[in-house]
Parts: sequence; C-alpha cells; structure tokens
Amino acid sequence: MSAILSSPANGSADSNQASDVAPTSRIRRGGRGQAGGGHGHGHQGPAGSDTTRARGPRESPLSRAGALIVMLVFTLYFLIPIWWLFIASTKSAPQFGNTPALWFADFNLFENIGQLIAYRDGVYLKWMLNSVLYAGLGALLGTLFAAMCGYALAKYRFPGRDAIFNVVLGGVLVPATALALPLFLIFSQVGLTNTFWSVFLPSLVSPFGVYLTRIFAASSVPDELLEASRLDGAGEIRTFFTISVRLMFPALVTVFLFQFVAIWNNFFLPLIMLRDETLFPVTLGLYAWNSQVNQIPELRLYVLVGAFLSIIPLVITFLLLQRFWRSGLGAGSVK
Repeated sequence: MSAILSSPANGSADSNQASDVAPTSRIRRGGRGQAGGGHGHGHQGPAGSDTTRARGPRESPLSRAGALIVMLVFTLYFLIPIWWLFIASTKSAPQFGNTPALWFADFNLFENIGQLIAYRDGVYLKWMLNSVLYAGLGALLGTLFAAMCGYALAKYRFPGRDAIFNVVLGGVLVPATALALPLFLIFSQVGLTNTFWSVFLPSLVSPFGVYLTRIFAASSVPDELLEASRLDGAGEIRTFFTISVRLMFPALVTVFLFQFVAIWNNFFLPLIMLRDETLFPVTLGLYAWNSQVNQIPELRLYVLVGAFLSIIPLVITFLLLQRFWRSGLGAGSVK
C-alpha cells in the first residue's frame, strides 16, 4: 500500500525533475544551435561573397583563343612587310628575283648600304637629313604650339572660346591632302614655293594636337594648383612651363609622336611644293628613284635599302619616348 502511495509521488518527482532538465537541455541545444547557426551564418556570408568576388566573371577559353588569333593575324599583317623589306635589303640585285622572298640568300646588307650612300655623292643622306629637320623641328614646335592652344582653351574663359574649339574640331576632320593645293596657291603668291619653308611651316599646325591637349589639360591640370602657383607670385608663362607642361607631358609625347610620324610620311605636300632635289624628304626622293627603275634597274635595290633605312628613325623614336607615356602625374598634388 505504501509502495502504491509512494509511486505517484516518485513519478511526479521524476516527472518534475525531467521537466526541469528537459527545458535546460533544450535551451542548451537551442543555444548551441543558435550560436552555431549564428556563427555559421556570420562566417559563411562573407566567405561566400569573397569567393564570388574573387572568382568574378569567368572568361571563356574560346573568347580568349579568338582574341589571340585576331592579335596574331594583325601582328603578322604589320610585321611581314617589314621582314620582307629587311630580307630584300640583304640580297644582291641578281638574287632579288631568284631566291625565296622571305628568307636570306647572301647577306649583303652593309655592302648595299655603302653603295646607297655613295650613289650620286650621298644624295640619300641629304634626303634623310631633310626629313629629320622637317619632322623633328616641325613636330617639336607643333607640339609646343598645340600645348599652348589646348591649355588656353581648357583653362581660360574668354568670348568665342567654344567657337574656336569647334573650328579646331572641324580642322581635325579635314584631310591634309585637301589642303595641299590651297597651300600651294598661298605660298606661290608670296614666293615661298620650292623652299624649305613651304614644307616646314604647314607642319607646325596640328588640329588634332590642339584637341588632345585641350582634353588632357582640362582633366589633368587642377585649377587649385594653378591658383596656388599664382598666389606664390608665379606668372602665367612660368606656371605653364613649370607646372602645366609637366602634368601634360604624356599627352605632349603622344602629340609629338603623331606629328613626327605624319610629317615623316608626308608625301603629297612636298611633291607639290618642291622641285629642287636637294630639298626632297626621303619619301619623295625614293619615289623619284622608283619612277626611274625602268631606265636605271640598279635603282630598285637602292629604293628597297633606302626604304628599310627610312623606318629606323621612326622605330628609334617610339622606343625612346614610350617610357614617357605615364598617366596620373597630378594625382595627389591637391589634397
């Protein structure tokens, strides 16, 4: 009887103890679950986002292969003519038509160069010197004038500024060959045809250089830096040459290279302006020789060797000036 009476009490005690333990265990499991879940969620979120951010858009192997093929085709398109010209310059006149076009025969490059220089008392060297003067001085002064004009259009406000810039944009769209005949008529009126100045003076004008320097000056030369220079007592000319030119130098190098190549390869303007052979640039001189190949066959080899030598100054100029193509020179100059 006592066992019967004591069993419900014991059962109720056990049940109360179990009920007291169960919520505690559930709280502990829930706490661990929530803590673990919270920790897992907090850890998984950034990890997943970092993984996604690190991977980014995956590049297709097919697109990469297509881009490489396109670059390879264009590289061969530009390099094969130079390679052919180099190979042709190393051959003698009889070997030119009887040997493979893209491979060597007898290496006679230096003998051919010697014959080219000695032909007609070294007139080829005179043509190269004329081209260096036309292109070098013209590109240097043209770049300086373009920098001044572009800087003024970008940093000064005056009536008609936008109209002048629109005229400059129109000049960019006009081909140089379309201006050759009007220039000839103008220079003939003042008696400057068949002179050094008839080719040199038109090369000083570069609408594209003005446009490029104007855009670059507006973005790379801070107005606060110019105001600080003026407060320090520097004049406008000193500010331009000591501060603005240095910040615009990458654009100036680009303008110089474009102008140098354009003047060096200029053919139509010297053809119209010049009659004296001693004033010819190398392009016009080689054209004059090439037009006489049927009468003087040995000139064919001289034309090839001369054309190969004429591209060397362009290559050297690019190699020397490419290290100056830096951007962001003004970054950090203004806090």
